[in-house]
Amino acid sequence: MNLAEPFIRRPVATTVLTLALVLFGLFAVRGLPVALLPSVSYPTVMVSASLSGASAQTMASAVASPLEKQFSSISGLLSMSSTSQTGSTRIILQFDLSQNINTATEEVQSAVNQATHFLPSTMTSQPSVRQMNPSASPIMFIGLSAPNMPLYKLDAYAENRLATTLSGVPGVSNVLVFGGQTYAVRLYLNPYKLQARGLSLTDVQTAVTDRNVNLPQGTLQGAVRNYSLKVNGQLTDAAQFNKMVLAFSNGAPVTLDQVGHAVNGVQQNTRATWINHERGIILAVVRDPSSNTVQVSDAIRTLLPSLEQALPGGAQMHILYDKSGYVRASVEEVAMTLVLASLLVAGVIWLFLGQWRQTLVAVLAIPVSLLGTFAVMHVLGYSLNILTLLALTLAVGFVVDDAVVMLENIARHREQGVPVVQAALEGSREIGFTILSMTLSLAAVFLPLIFMGGIIGRLFREFGVTIAVVILCSGAVSLTLTPMLLSRMRERSGARATVKSRGSWFQRGFEALTRGYVRSLRWSLRHRGWILLGAAFTLVAAYGLFTVVQKAFIPNGNSGMVIANLQYPEGITFDQLKAQQQKIADVVMRDPGVDNVMSNAGQGGGGFGGSNIGRIMIGLKAGANADALIPRLRRQMQAFPTVQAFFMQPPAIQIGALRSNANYQFVIQGTDEATLERAVEAFLPRLRQIPGVVGVSSSLQLSNPEIRVHILRERAAALGVTPQNIEKTLNLAYGGTDIGTIYGASDQYEVIAELDTRFQTDMSALQALSVSSSQGKQVPLGAITRMSYGVGPLSIEHYGQLPSVTVSFNLDGSRSLENVTHAVQTLAAQTLPGGVSGQFAGTAQTFQQSLVTLPLMLLATILVIYVILAILYEHFVHPLTILTALPLAGFGALLSLYVLHQPLDVFSFVGIIMLVGLVKKNGIIMIDFAIGRRRAGLSAEQAITEACQVRFRPIMMTTAAAILGTLPIALGIGADASSRVPLGVAVVGGLVFSQLLTLYVTPAFYVSAERWFGDRRASESTPHNSD
Repeated sequence: MNLAEPFIRRPVATTVLTLALVLFGLFAVRGLPVALLPSVSYPTVMVSASLSGASAQTMASAVASPLEKQFSSISGLLSMSSTSQTGSTRIILQFDLSQNINTATEEVQSAVNQATHFLPSTMTSQPSVRQMNPSASPIMFIGLSAPNMPLYKLDAYAENRLATTLSGVPGVSNVLVFGGQTYAVRLYLNPYKLQARGLSLTDVQTAVTDRNVNLPQGTLQGAVRNYSLKVNGQLTDAAQFNKMVLAFSNGAPVTLDQVGHAVNGVQQNTRATWINHERGIILAVVRDPSSNTVQVSDAIRTLLPSLEQALPGGAQMHILYDKSGYVRASVEEVAMTLVLASLLVAGVIWLFLGQWRQTLVAVLAIPVSLLGTFAVMHVLGYSLNILTLLALTLAVGFVVDDAVVMLENIARHREQGVPVVQAALEGSREIGFTILSMTLSLAAVFLPLIFMGGIIGRLFREFGVTIAVVILCSGAVSLTLTPMLLSRMRERSGARATVKSRGSWFQRGFEALTRGYVRSLRWSLRHRGWILLGAAFTLVAAYGLFTVVQKAFIPNGNSGMVIANLQYPEGITFDQLKAQQQKIADVVMRDPGVDNVMSNAGQGGGGFGGSNIGRIMIGLKAGANADALIPRLRRQMQAFPTVQAFFMQPPAIQIGALRSNANYQFVIQGTDEATLERAVEAFLPRLRQIPGVVGVSSSLQLSNPEIRVHILRERAAALGVTPQNIEKTLNLAYGGTDIGTIYGASDQYEVIAELDTRFQTDMSALQALSVSSSQGKQVPLGAITRMSYGVGPLSIEHYGQLPSVTVSFNLDGSRSLENVTHAVQTLAAQTLPGGVSGQFAGTAQTFQQSLVTLPLMLLATILVIYVILAILYEHFVHPLTILTALPLAGFGALLSLYVLHQPLDVFSFVGIIMLVGLVKKNGIIMIDFAIGRRRAGLSAEQAITEACQVRFRPIMMTTAAAILGTLPIALGIGADASSRVPLGVAVVGGLVFSQLLTLYVTPAFYVSAERWFGDRRASESTPHNSD
C-alpha cells in the first residue's frame, strides 16, 4: 500500500488542502496568547482572620487551631500551613491538582461556618475565604505618589478609581493595592485625664457606640405626602468626634477633646510603602491566565495617559515594573532561535542535496508543519510561551527528517533513470512505512510527558502536545506534499541535475566518506563482539555519569527584578523600622544596576509583613545582571549588622504556597513547642556549614520583648474587677481596637481607639490605667496586677496542625540541589530528636519527587516506543535492535553536561527523553531497509551492509539537521537563553556521540540478533513491501 499515491495523483487537491492548513495557521497564530510559561492553576485557598491586639499565641491557639481542625477533614487537601502574628492569622490550604477549585472553596467556607462558634466572641468579622494561585504573579507594578495629599485620600483614589478602571481592561484578573492607607478616625486618649474624670476606656467605647449611629428611622405618613426621616446620628470626621460628649462630671459635659483628641488618620498606621524615596501606593496588576501578557500590558499603557490627566493635583503615576518586557524579549529570543535553527537546517540540506529546488521542497515542511501546529494550539487554548516555542525550535531540527528521507529515496530512483512520476510513486511506496514508523514512534515519545501528573506534568504538557503535533504534521507533509511536489519537478531538476551535483566537492568528499564507512562497517561486523561489549560498557558508564552529574530543578530566568526580604530585631519600634528601611533602600538605589525600588515596611506587606519585617522589590536597568547585583548588595548590607537581608530572584514558577526568604524550604515540626525550638536552634548553625548553602533563615522568632501582666485574682475579685475587663481594657489601650464604623457614600471606615502615643511606651501609664469594676468604680491596673518583663514568640507557624518552623535557604551554585538536599536530610536525621521531624516543601519537595518521576517517565517512554515498534513490525527483536542507540545517546548527553558543567535539570531531562525519539529514527531507517533486503534473500551481514550504505546519506542529513537545529539552544544565543542551554547541550551531545557509534552498534546487534533468533526472514515480520 502506498500512502502517498492519492496525493501524488491529485496535485490540486493536495495543494488546496495545504493552503487551507497554512491559512488556518496564519489566522490562529495571531490569536494565540503570549505568556512566559504555560498557565498552571494551583487549587489553593487562603483563609484570613483578624483579632485586633491579640498576641501570636492567642491567634494560634484560639483562631488557627479551631479552623485547622475543621479543615483537616476536607477531601483532596494536600497541605495546610498557618502563620499567626499579632492580631492576624493566615491559613493556606493547597489541594490536589485534580481538585476543582470552586468546590474546594465551598468546602472551606462550610468548614469556616462550622468553626465559628469555637472562635473568640470578640472577633468583629468572620474569617475571609478567597481563592489564590501562587503562580499568578503580577505582570505590572504602577506607582502612585502625591507629596501634598494625605495618604488616605490617595488610597481612596487608587482603590475606587484607578484599581476599578484597570480591572476593566480586557485580560486583567485583579488589581492589588499595596501600601494602602484606608481612612479612619483615630482616638488618642490620655489615661490620666480619663482617671481624673472617673472614666475608663470602656466608657469611651460605650459612648462612641451610643453616639455614632446610623440606624433606619422610618417614614412619617403625612396627610398629603410621606416624609423619610433622617437623623444626624452619624459622625463623619475627627472634628465631630472631638466635640462628642462622653459623660457628665459634676453636671458638666466631658467631651472627647478634654481626655484626648481625634485625628483624621489611617486604619493601618504600622505599615509604610515607598516608591524610590517617596511615600506612595503601588498597584499590582494580575492578568487572567488565559490572556495575552503583552496585549494586556499594551492596553494598560494605552490607558495610562488618560488616567494621568485625571489625577488629583500633585499626584504622579508611573510604571515601576512591566513583566511584558521580559516576556516579549524572551519570546522574541526563542523566536529568533527558531528562525536561526531553520536557516541552519536549510543550509545543511542544501549542502547535502546540492539543488535549491529539492532543498526548498524539504524545507517547506518547516513552515507548513509549524502553521498546522499553530492551528491545533489555538483549538486547544494554548499560548505562545517559552516552552511551546522551545518545542517548535527543537522540532525544526527533525521535522524535515521525514521529508528528507522521502526526497532522498525518490532522488535515488531518479538517478537510476526512472521517470519523474514513476520515481515518486516507487520511492514513496518503498519509504512510506518507514516514515509512518518514524513519525508515530517519535510522537509517542512524548505521550508519558503529556499524561504525566504533578506540577511538572502540568507545566510541560503544552510542550509535549506541541512537539507531538508538529511531528505528526511533518509526517503528514512528507507523505502528501513532499512526494507530490517532487513528482511535478521538471526533468532538468531530476536525474541530470542530481548527477551534476554529485560532482561537487562536497559530494565527492561525502562519497569518499561513505566508502570509508562501509569498509569500517565490514570490519566491525567481523568483530561485533567487541562492538557490543563497548556498547554495554557505555550503558554502565551512563549510569555512573548519572550519579555524578549535577542535578537541578527549573532554572531562574533574568526577569529584571530582585527581591530583598529584610528581618529586623524583634521588638523594634515602627519609627526605627521606617528609618532603617529608608537607609537600606537608599543604599540599594545607589547601585548602578538598579532602576527603581519599591519598599514596604511593617504589618501586611503583601503577605510578607510583620512588625519587624521589610521588603524591597528592586527593578533592574536594561542589561543589568541579577546574579552580579546580589553579591554587591550583600556586601553593602554589612553596614547594617542588626539587619538580616535575604536576596533572591523571583522563581520562574512559584511552586507551593509557602512564603519565605529563599527559594528552598525545609519544614521542621513537632508536638512539643519547647522541644521544637531547641531542635531548630541546634539545626540552623550546622545547616549554615553545609557547602553551597547560603541565605539560611528560619521563621522562628522567640525574642520578642513582652510585658507579662499577672492578675492578682483574689484582690481583683474583691474589688469587683474581672479578668475579662482587664483584658478588654488593655486591648482598648494598646490594641488599636475598632470601636465604631463611619458609613461613607461608597465605603465604610473604622473608628479606632488607643492610648496617646506618648503613653504607649510608658510603664507608669500602664500601671495607672483604670479598669471599671462591677460597682462602677475605677481601679488602677497596678493595684490588681503584678508586671514583669520577658520574651515570647513574634509569630507562630503550624504545618498540618502541628507547631512548625520553616527553614529557608538558597544555593551559591557550587553544589547541586541534589547534593544539598541529601546533605540537609542527613543533617536532619542526625540532629532532630524524637518527636521532631522535617520535610522539604515547595520547590525542594517537587525536585525530590522529580528525581523519582523523571527516570520512571524515561522508562515509560522507552516502553511505549518498544510497544509501538513491536506492533508496527510484528516482531519482538527488531524494536530492540532499533533501540540499541539509546544507551549511547544517554551517555553522550550526560557526558556533555558533565564536561560543560551544565546541570541535569527538568529541561535537560526532557532533552534526553527527546533523544529516545531522535536516535531511534536512524535505527528505523537502517533496519527497515535491511528487512526488505533479507526478504530478497540476502544474508544478515549483506542486508545490513547494503542498508547502511544506501541509507548513509539520509541518516547523516537528518542527524546533521537535528544537531544544527538544536545548536543555537546549546550555545545560549540570546539575552536570557542560559536557562535552556542544558537542554540544547544534552540533545547535541547525545546526537553527536550516538551518531558516531550507532552506525556500528546497531548493525552489529542486528546481525547477532538474526543469528541468535534463528536467522528469520524479514517476510515473516514486515507488513509492507520494501525493495
